Amino acid sequence: MTESALVRWADYDAALFDLDGVLTPTAEVHMRAWAALFTSYLSAHQISPPYTDADYFAYVDGKPRYDGVRTLLASRGVTLPEGDPSDPPTAETVCGLGNRKNAEFEHELAAHGVAAYPGSVALLDHLATLPIGLAVVSSSVNAPAVLAAAGIADRFPVVVDGAVALDHGLPGKPAPDTYAFAAKQLGTDDAHAIVIEDAVSGVQAGAAGDFGLVIGVDRGAGRQTLLDHGADVVVADLGELV
Repeated sequence: MTESALVRWADYDAALFDLDGVLTPTAEVHMRAWAALFTSYLSAHQISPPYTDADYFAYVDGKPRYDGVRTLLASRGVTLPEGDPSDPPTAETVCGLGNRKNAEFEHELAAHGVAAYPGSVALLDHLATLPIGLAVVSSSVNAPAVLAAAGIADRFPVVVDGAVALDHGLPGKPAPDTYAFAAKQLGTDDAHAIVIEDAVSGVQAGAAGDFGLVIGVDRGAGRQTLLDHGADVVVADLGELV
């Protein structure tokens, strides 16, 4: 049986997509932004070991920005004051470093732009022919800008991003709350919704809820790792599910 045969789209009312690494290769933009932040910060403070791409997948991938800062620093035994979301990027606080990372991300996005994965667009085209609601659920506050830049904003009537989560007091991934909120906005419940994720924290969010299916997209986290953390199906590209 093929992977695509495992997904009976007609059995579900909603498909809930993560954005970065699932619909667009902005995970690569995030990776470069995190690397720019932590390579500089750890080196300037003589903190070992130095930052690597493995740290991205282990500590920051898919998490809200400030959670990523806090978790990465904790892996080095470093604790900073929490600060405030209004802190400038120069502040030596969790929020300050998070805001510095966001500035790096905005710079990378402006410099290089972004295009949706062809396989993801193929799946969206297929789902547009079915009576299934679509939502984006992203930890990033940049989600609307990324969707617009990729030309797919009109595909999603519901977008639950970091700003929406903050406004509604929703804990971020790996908690399932943002996905459950999106399903409710589409008029359905968790059991009739599919979660589609590339990050370990994202598939954990899907597994933590009562969602009908959790699809993992292996963009580097590893097929078995995604399965171990809660994915029911893992593909290398969403085009496989058309």
